[in-house]
Amino acid sequence: MAVLLGVAGCEPPVAILSIESDPSPSVSPSPEASPLFDPEELAERLVAIQRQWPRNSLPKPPGARGVNCARIRCVALTFDDGPGPYTGRLLDILARHQARATFFVLGRMVAEDRGENLRRMVVEGHEIGNHTWDHLPLPQLSEKSIRFELASTQKIVRRLSGVKMTMMRPPYGSTGRRVAAEASRLGLAQVMWSVDTLDWRDRDSRLVAQRAAQATPGAIVLMHDIHPTTVEAVPAVLNQFVQRGYTFVTLSELYGVPRLVPGRAYTSMGDGARGTAATEIP
Repeated sequence: MAVLLGVAGCEPPVAILSIESDPSPSVSPSPEASPLFDPEELAERLVAIQRQWPRNSLPKPPGARGVNCARIRCVALTFDDGPGPYTGRLLDILARHQARATFFVLGRMVAEDRGENLRRMVVEGHEIGNHTWDHLPLPQLSEKSIRFELASTQKIVRRLSGVKMTMMRPPYGSTGRRVAAEASRLGLAQVMWSVDTLDWRDRDSRLVAQRAAQATPGAIVLMHDIHPTTVEAVPAVLNQFVQRGYTFVTLSELYGVPRLVPGRAYTSMGDGARGTAATEIP
């Protein structure tokens, strides 16, 4: 089994996985874990969901902005695990500050939301990335299951929003050769983070804002829009960056290139278009 080690912004892994967000009580991310699900059963679930997808017209994104993060102070705010019940409120806050962000969405959450928040993200200029279907630790899965987790999320986001995602973030920041290979096959760069607010662990808005403030120009800040305390922290996060002269950008704007290298792992603007190779163990 192979995983990514030394991802910026994370504690050195004490086990096989580095933990990015609160693991589901039903999933224990341990190297001895048995198969986590039946991909055939999930495929049947996806087919059933597809029959219910709305077929209205697709949203139109705003035009590209002329942002040059090599010349100005930029920070990329990223939100994982949604869309959820607090995502709409978060989008309201971002809109009031004219701030753009990147959302790494879960396929099953998109299905439950029926694309409502997803389409709003597109219209308001946010970027959407793939965070898998069920938030499972990918290195523990078979190649077939890894493909399902990523490809099914690609499909539902494309169907509901018209967006073909070019970035993914593996759950728990855990990746390896097989994950990178499948991401590359689907045209997805792996984008991690450089500032971890630990909002999943400490449901304290003040702490979340303090940790986000550690960001320097070119940083990628990790948060989760499924926690109300995180959404409550965002106004303070935005205000403190505005006072320091920062511009809030999507990940594509941060890197300033049309497309990152599929399969490569990135942790901050400093990685450049070349990315950083995954450090792996057997």
